[in-house]
Amino acid sequence: MTNTLTSLLPALRRFAFSLTGNQADADDVVQITIEKLLVKGIPDDIEPLKWAFKVCRNVWIDEYRSQKVRLKAVQNTDLQEPTCDDGQQHLATSQTLKRVNHALTTLPDEQRAIISLVAVQGMAYKDVAHTLDIPVGTVMSKLSRARSALYQLIKPDFTKENA
Repeated sequence: MTNTLTSLLPALRRFAFSLTGNQADADDVVQITIEKLLVKGIPDDIEPLKWAFKVCRNVWIDEYRSQKVRLKAVQNTDLQEPTCDDGQQHLATSQTLKRVNHALTTLPDEQRAIISLVAVQGMAYKDVAHTLDIPVGTVMSKLSRARSALYQLIKPDFTKENA
C-alpha cells in the first residue's frame, strides 16, 4: 500500500494545487488525503489513482471550500512564490501563468475540478465522469463552459500583449 501511495503523490500534488491555487494548501490537502487513504484503504475494484482523486476532491471541498482559504492565498502576494527576472520570456510566461491561475479561481468549483482533471492530469472524460460521479455529457459541457470562460477572462490580456 505504501508503494502505491508513494507513486500517486506527484499526480495528487498537481491536482490539489490546481484546486487550491497554493502549494502550502495543496500540501495540506494531499496530507489529509493520504491519511484518509491509509486509514480507510482503497477499494479493490477501483483504480487507486481515480480513488485518490475522488478522496482529494472531497477533502478539498470539506476542508477548504467553506473557509475560502484558496481564494485568499491566491490573492495574497506574500504567500506566492517569488518570481525571478532572468529574461523577458520567463517574465511573460510567469505573468501568463498568474493570469491563468487567477482566471481558474474565478471559475465555479465544479468547472475548476473538471478542467484540472482533464487539462492538468490528462484524464479521459469517462474517467473524470467516474471520479466525480457525473455523466460524461456533463463533463463535456462543463469543460466546454470552463474553457470558454477562461478564454474570455484571459483574452483581453492577450490582445493587449499582441497589439
